[in-house]
Amino acid sequence: MSVGTITKVKSEGKIKIKKPKDYKVIMYNDDYTTMEFVIHVLMSIFNKNIVEAEKIMLDVHEKGIGVAGIYSYDIAVTKATTAMSLAKEQDFPFKLTVEEV
Repeated sequence: MSVGTITKVKSEGKIKIKKPKDYKVIMYNDDYTTMEFVIHVLMSIFNKNIVEAEKIMLDVHEKGIGVAGIYSYDIAVTKATTAMSLAKEQDFPFKLTVEEV
């Protein structure tokens, strides 16, 4: 037995790291949630500037849905949940969902 011998181990497999899937946060139109509130949510929770927020709000208003943003799953769910909680505090029935891109 020799002292200080180093044994080399060759690894046959490679570790593959996958990029996390993206998820979109979708906002839905309703007859009660105000346009101003939607813009506020887009700016304060989804970090949109006023131009982006107004465009998304108009999509929601005119097309019935709009994409607030695309994020990793945990961030998308957190933002959607935060927005719906804020809406509930204001007595708005504002609905958001998270869908895989």
